[in-house]
Amino acid sequence: MKVNYHEDVPKTPSLLGLYPYTKCFATATALHVVDPKNPGAVDEIIHLGDFWDEEKIQAVKQQVLQTNIRVGRLFKIAYHQLAEAKVIKDELDSYLEEAANRSRVHETAWKIIKSVTEDAPVQYEREPKARHLFATAFTPGGQWHYLDTILQDTRKLYLVTSDATSLTSYVVGAVARAAHTRGLDTGVFHCPLAPDNIDLVLIPRQGCAVMKDIPGIEFKAQNVPAITKVKLYNLNQHLNESILAVYGSEIDSARERLSAAINRAISYIAKAKEEHDHMETYYIPAMNFDAINAKREEILARVLKYAEESGS
Repeated sequence: MKVNYHEDVPKTPSLLGLYPYTKCFATATALHVVDPKNPGAVDEIIHLGDFWDEEKIQAVKQQVLQTNIRVGRLFKIAYHQLAEAKVIKDELDSYLEEAANRSRVHETAWKIIKSVTEDAPVQYEREPKARHLFATAFTPGGQWHYLDTILQDTRKLYLVTSDATSLTSYVVGAVARAAHTRGLDTGVFHCPLAPDNIDLVLIPRQGCAVMKDIPGIEFKAQNVPAITKVKLYNLNQHLNESILAVYGSEIDSARERLSAAINRAISYIAKAKEEHDHMETYYIPAMNFDAINAKREEILARVLKYAEESGS
């Protein structure tokens, strides 16, 4: 799973995946340039340009430049589509939130918090760890997730479902905050379309997780052997049907437009990958893969050493 190891979740989508260790490495190519914040002390750049035949690259310079421009343009279109999808999602949420009985939503959050934390020890000797990550992503192959892996040690799953995904995010987020204030370590997984929203919180000390029903993601708890109990909370029962009926056509339109925008974004991400794969055909003949593999083994050894030293 590719994750951002920083505690602060980025407000915009990121293609960056870093190891969650003290020392981080960044490889530089046209699409993945990362400036080191603390060169030498924490960050280190590994320049793969040391392992290619420059004359062979120069021979296809114009093709590389044109393809790279096309890749950048396709990604920009994809991000525009995701930005449009976010606006549509906000519109859809506004209709559903107007129909919500907020008091009952708060009650649901409190019930889950009470169940999750009732036998948990409260500690204030140290600041609890809260890792902020992403469990799902928009990829060339569609919406992708690693929930089976993330939940592999979870025994009890609280699943919060509703057409109003902003409300389910609120409930999951309330549980995450409550666990943190009690001194419990958490893993907090954010929505890739709206990073301020929370899709899932893991509470390892309690062997449990609270997750919302994530649109576009197919997940079956029975596929995770460790999960022995699932408790479902459906917030749709707290939506006023008469108010929903007033905005029926607007809700249907927003859902259709949201799905279309996301599908267009994914299609452009897929096109960008195709172009990027084509660009790599210019580089492959010029690369010294034996030297690259040797460098990879060296880096892996160092990463494992850092992991051992940090006790990870």
